[in-house]
Parts: sequence; structure tokens; C-alpha cells
Amino acid sequence: MRVLVWQWGRRGAMPRIAAELAAGFAALPHTEALLSLSTNAELLRLDAAPVNDLPVATYHGMPSCLLRLAMLPVLCLRLRRDLRRLAPDLAICVEPGPLDPAMVLALRLCRVRFLLLVHERSAHAGDERFGRGVLSWVMRSFAVGIVTLSAHVAHQMAASMPVRPILCASLPRLKLGPPGPPPLVHGGRLRLLFFGRLRPYKGLGLLAEALQHFDAASRCEMRVVGQGGETAELAALRALPHVSVENRWVAEDEIAGLLAWADAVVLPYLDASQSGVAACALAAGRFVVATDVGGLREQLGGESLARICEPSPMALAATLESLIADPPSGDTVMRQDWRDLAALLSAQAMALDATIILRHAPKECQTETFAQERRFQSERATQRPGL
Repeated sequence: MRVLVWQWGRRGAMPRIAAELAAGFAALPHTEALLSLSTNAELLRLDAAPVNDLPVATYHGMPSCLLRLAMLPVLCLRLRRDLRRLAPDLAICVEPGPLDPAMVLALRLCRVRFLLLVHERSAHAGDERFGRGVLSWVMRSFAVGIVTLSAHVAHQMAASMPVRPILCASLPRLKLGPPGPPPLVHGGRLRLLFFGRLRPYKGLGLLAEALQHFDAASRCEMRVVGQGGETAELAALRALPHVSVENRWVAEDEIAGLLAWADAVVLPYLDASQSGVAACALAAGRFVVATDVGGLREQLGGESLARICEPSPMALAATLESLIADPPSGDTVMRQDWRDLAALLSAQAMALDATIILRHAPKECQTETFAQERRFQSERATQRPGL
């Protein structure tokens, strides 16, 4: 089986997720993985960058985005040519972007089905973008199935698009580099980190209030690192002792070092589908403190390094205090890794659409491979509640 995974974002977690998913498919028997990233993807500038089998020039801002949109027919023809050369059996889009309709049309011309992996049902407050609703509707309408990374999002998707099959999975850990020293071995103050985009739904006001109630403030230090608008919540955080705010974009090659500095990553969110930051923190062996909203309990409930609390200042303060009094010990393996996720998706895609043909596996192996993946699907079904 030959699987194409594409994601044309420039920054953030989605290109990394696409690369990890492609690597998961490559680890399956009788499976070849192809990856398509933007030529501007930050991930490609790393020393250990993945192989970009189908590079696509995207854009740097609104003017160049509009220019590329005007050239979508040209891009579609070029993609059709490349798809005929690569001849995938199945394609997977990781979170739709403005140029993706060109790939959808090219796939249809080449009679290749695709799955759509979505991070969330709709944009969080402050993340709305012009045309996003239309883009999402187009992509979801043509996909053979929708993939979500939490049951929380799956239920939302099922309510809005009941005619499309929903495949529910878990977000595996995202390893960004060698893990740093274990938490707390430095012997100093407890190091807390908030990392990510500075948006209203991320609960920065809740975090500021919690730190004011945190009796152990003299025994901890907090870094808030991410990019966003200057707000009253950030001003309140800056005014607190032992709290620093770095309002900036964090490059891909900085994230591992930032996580290695921290003892614990704090997610004081007011809303969440699932968290890529939590997936990175767990892979780095960091403690995680998260509020019980959206799909976070589903993602973190079985993790020994994670603690979950109600989304209130007092509950968050008490949970942070517990990290000093009784820090977590030990670790658990994530319930699903990238190879598991790839096996689940390939099996479910073939079950959804009998027209997906394994042209690139030896005939004597196709039945065996499909049976293995179907057994894996059945085992997973007994471990997770159905929708």
C-alpha cells in the first residue's frame, strides 16, 4: 500500500504531525509512505528534517496567498502530474489549508480517495479566519472519512456532518528531540512553563489568578512563552514575582530546549480539542497540569505524569502546589503510537471504501496485511467506547 500524507502549513504542530504520521505508515509491513510539505515549512530547516517527497510552494502572507489562490488551476495540473508519478493508493490531509482544494481535485482526477484529519470542529475564540468555514465544508464533503484525535471532537463532527464516517483516534506523543534531565533534578525552584499561542481560550487570566493564590510562589518560577496580542492578562502575569512573559514566535528548533528547561507544562485552558503541547511535553518527560475541558481528560487521563483539575483559579493553584508537595513518579507509555495510528487509519479507510486498492503490495501479502490491520482495529474497538 502506498499512502500520501500532506500538510502545507508553514509553522506550528501540524507539519510535525504529518511527518510523524507518514513515518508511522512507513513502519507498517508492505506499506510505503509519501510526505508532502510546504517548501516553506519550518520543519524542513531542521538538521533531522523529513524527506519531502512532494514539495509544494505555498505563500508568506496575504498578498502571496491570493496570488497562489488565483493559480490553483495550474497547481492542480501540476499535482495531477505528480500524483500519476507517485501513484498513491490513499491520501491523508492533516488539517485543511487554503490551497488544499487543488490537491482534492487532483486526487479526484487520479481516482485516489483521501481521509481528512481535523484538529477541531470549529475555530476557537480569536482563531477565526476568513473563508475557513467554506474551506472546511469543501474538504469534509469530498473526504471518504473524517479523522479526529479525540472523542470530544468526534461527537461535535458527528452532530454537524452525520453523513460522513468519523474515525476517532488518540494523539500520540510528539518527540521533538532528546529529552532533557528529569524534572526537579536541578534542585532549584519548580520550573513552570506555559507554551503556545497566546489566545483568549488558553486561560491566561485563569493562570494569573491561580498564581496569586499559589502559596509556594517563592519556590517556583514561571515562563509564559508564545505569540499573541498584548492583553490585560499578560500584563497581570508580568506583574507577578518570578513570572516572565516572552511574547514571540518560538522556532521549531527551540521547542525541545524550552521543554527541557521546564519541570512542568501548564495548560490552564478554557476550551480545548486536544493538545499538541501536552503531546510534546509528555514525550519530553515533563509533568503536565491541565484543566478539565474539552478533550484534555481523554488525552491525559491515563498519563502518570499528568494532573487534571477543574478550570478555576483555586483548583489550579492547589494542583500546582501538589507538584511541590508530592510530584508524580514514574511514567507510562502512550496508549497509541504513530505506527498504531497508521495501522488503524489504513484498516478503517479500506473498510469505509472498497474502491481503495492495494496496487503496491504483493498480491499474496494483501490479504494478510488487511487481516492484520482489521484485527488491530477490532482490538482498539474493545479498548475505546464507541461513538
